[in-house]
Amino acid sequence: MSDSSPGTVDLLGVLAYAELTAFLRLAEDAALLAPTLNDRAALGDVAATEYGHFRVLRDRLASLGVDPEEAMAPFTEAIDAWHAQTRPKDWYEALIKAYVGVGIAGDFYREAARHTTPSVSALVDEVLTDESRGEFAVERVRAALDADPRLCGRLALWARRMVGEALSQGQRLAAVRPQLAALLVGEEGENLAEVGRMFARLTEEHGKRMAALGLTPGP
Repeated sequence: MSDSSPGTVDLLGVLAYAELTAFLRLAEDAALLAPTLNDRAALGDVAATEYGHFRVLRDRLASLGVDPEEAMAPFTEAIDAWHAQTRPKDWYEALIKAYVGVGIAGDFYREAARHTTPSVSALVDEVLTDESRGEFAVERVRAALDADPRLCGRLALWARRMVGEALSQGQRLAAVRPQLAALLVGEEGENLAEVGRMFARLTEEHGKRMAALGLTPGP
């Protein structure tokens, strides 16, 4: 498999659009939902990082002789629908979405990248690094829960919704681009044990995020 194979281009394309929309949504949340100027500035920094990731992916696509807009186009409807269905109503829901929702979507992309070339896999790991987003969300959500433990149930429910919507988004993307779906499960796609291990890894990562926030993963 080469860096310019159809499945790999699909992966870079969907990631590029995901990062571009993450930038736009985070900037909007910073402007409309952040309770303080410091929070607005901090989330703005996270948004700027996402835009930097988009530029890296756009440039990689261009270096492969691929039009970035054409590579992103097949995924706009599914990703836009996910954002429309998960629009946060307040600051804390925005933080959960930025950490849990975007995080589990990124886990799917990492799984797909395991079946690409080493250079593409390394690039995907680079752009999906969520240290700044994670630290930002965890610090503020934990402080909010300490101040008002009643938030726990509502935010845990919202986090579970993020996971469900992310899974639905993955199904929509797979339906649109079968080559991306094939890349996700690799050559062992018909091996149910391997698919089971993949979902076990996704569940484990989700559990780690919920624990970091001070929330329970739920059923």
